[in-house]
Amino acid sequence: MKYWPCFLGLLVVGTVCAQPLPSLPGLGDGARRELIDVRAAPWRILGRVQTELGVKCTGFAVAPNVVMTAAHCLWLPKTHTYIRPGDVHVLMGYSRGSYRQHAHVVRFIIPPGYDPKNESATGASDRATLLLSEPVIATRDLLPAIPVQDGARAMLVGYSQDRNEVPFGDLDCHINGVTVSGLVHHDCEATKGVSGAPLLLQKSDGTWGIGGLAVAADVGPGGLAAPLVP
Repeated sequence: MKYWPCFLGLLVVGTVCAQPLPSLPGLGDGARRELIDVRAAPWRILGRVQTELGVKCTGFAVAPNVVMTAAHCLWLPKTHTYIRPGDVHVLMGYSRGSYRQHAHVVRFIIPPGYDPKNESATGASDRATLLLSEPVIATRDLLPAIPVQDGARAMLVGYSQDRNEVPFGDLDCHINGVTVSGLVHHDCEATKGVSGAPLLLQKSDGTWGIGGLAVAADVGPGGLAAPLVP
């Protein structure tokens, strides 16, 4: 496993290296990314998570009334607290101002092992489970959480900062391994705004499952995800 000395929160920037970072980390030339149809499988799980303070991230449904996103998307650095659940909204199937359904967050759960002030050591727990005011997806459209395997084919789609009005992502990338801190390393092109997006992995039967949740980007192409299955 290669060691990646720098990582960058896709929304809240926190570096552990001194070298200059690009304005949009996680990308090469960006040519691999493409527009995604959120009306079609397996992308019906996708939604935009946004707060009344203007923060925008990506999320995905894991149950009819449960969506996951990155915990750092809900952290308020100025006050050193998390935002109130009622100030968080989920827009399922968002694209160019339209969406399939809107739901309020009534409560969220963050693993006790995550410390937003120490992302480099606790990034593998950078997950937030959002409990919603109403169901937003049919059970038949949900995907299973699956273990990560080195070399597995992957896809990563979200609401990138440079394309934040449409679901945009990399449909042809791979898993490189797991870091010593438990984060999944991939070579998918993704940048700020994709925090909280599902890292999809292809199973042996050709179908897809969720291997992780995007939390960080490399200086160049690729990034890191918090695993869903230990």
